[in-house]
Amino acid sequence: MDFASFARAVFALAITVGLIGLAAVAMRRFGPDVMSHLAPHRAERRLAVVETLVLDPSRRLVLVSCDGDEKLLLLGEGQVLNAPPRPDPTPKPPRRKAPKPKADV
Repeated sequence: MDFASFARAVFALAITVGLIGLAAVAMRRFGPDVMSHLAPHRAERRLAVVETLVLDPSRRLVLVSCDGDEKLLLLGEGQVLNAPPRPDPTPKPPRRKAPKPKADV
């Protein structure tokens, strides 16, 4: 291997590493914005995880929103442990107290 081919290999490596470095700097500066503009716009999602709360290493509470209706799930070891009962959506009318009988005097 003569000096000219060795120098060509070193310069090719330097140019390649320099281009990788420039790409890294450009991605740090412009990456998230440019990548979001290149991605196709999706329709609004119907299902979303609103919040999670870790209770212990094997159980967690997950608040899930589906079509605007929120549900609370208790997850443990990869399965739903027990779903809390769903409240009745129709409000119950207030109870009326029976009138007390008047005492005759």
